[in-house]
Amino acid sequence: MSVKHPIIAVTGSSGAGTTTVMKSFTHIFRRERINAQIVEGDAFHRYDRLGMREAMQQRERDGFRNFSHFGPDANLLEELEGLFASYAENGSGRYRHYVHDDAEAAQYGQDAGTFTPWRDIDPGTDLLFYEGLHGAAVTDSIDVGRHADLLVGVVPIINLEWIQKLHRDQTMRGYSHEAVVDTILRRMPDYVNYICPQFSRTHVNFQRVPTVDTSNPFTAREIPQPDESFVVIRFARPKGIDFQYLLTMLHDSFMSRPNVIVVPGGKMGLAMQLIFTPMILQLMDRRARA
Repeated sequence: MSVKHPIIAVTGSSGAGTTTVMKSFTHIFRRERINAQIVEGDAFHRYDRLGMREAMQQRERDGFRNFSHFGPDANLLEELEGLFASYAENGSGRYRHYVHDDAEAAQYGQDAGTFTPWRDIDPGTDLLFYEGLHGAAVTDSIDVGRHADLLVGVVPIINLEWIQKLHRDQTMRGYSHEAVVDTILRRMPDYVNYICPQFSRTHVNFQRVPTVDTSNPFTAREIPQPDESFVVIRFARPKGIDFQYLLTMLHDSFMSRPNVIVVPGGKMGLAMQLIFTPMILQLMDRRARA
């Protein structure tokens, strides 16, 4: 943690909706004129797209069928923690970008599924914003989350998460249904051991819960709409949170526990604006005073 160089980390598994959260934060940064250094977790994968396929094939030949992006062996977690530590200390660090698709390939002038060269963070940024799989990751050798000033978890219930992944990978990436299901099964041990524990370390969790039947996510024909869901928002430290204000501003919301507010799914973006704007401004105020 750092007063002069704060870090915000949003963590959640692939297909959980962390990208949507990043857009909400981007709106806050632009509105409040905050110069944020954005870092994507995909940039800290150990292998590019082709290399990951080869590594998976080799692991399977070795008899290990649960190698996945969720686990530490497929990621550069030491480098990620190093970035967080360096930024917290003096606002510096090295990062890169993972080229996701053809549109980005044209922008960066290199093939999709590859990494851009490592580069230094430009001096003078106000904060570092991370979005990815391992913002609060802890293993025997690293503790990424201890450097962050604000940790946010994005955790739809597991059936909804699977539905979102199935639709995204089949529709946008052209994967077969069988291939996506195989991925879900293969990475389950890493999900249990490395993804789930992070959500006990986060300061705020957003969990979308559908109000329609998702009993069999593998046959669902469409993703439940925001208006067909609620969002359960849990605060690890509720002291200082103006719940009465949130209940007034978020129509049809209610408290389910002293540290949990439930809001209609369509108001998730508004809820994030109301909750995180004062938190970010507080970080900026502390930074200015320092």
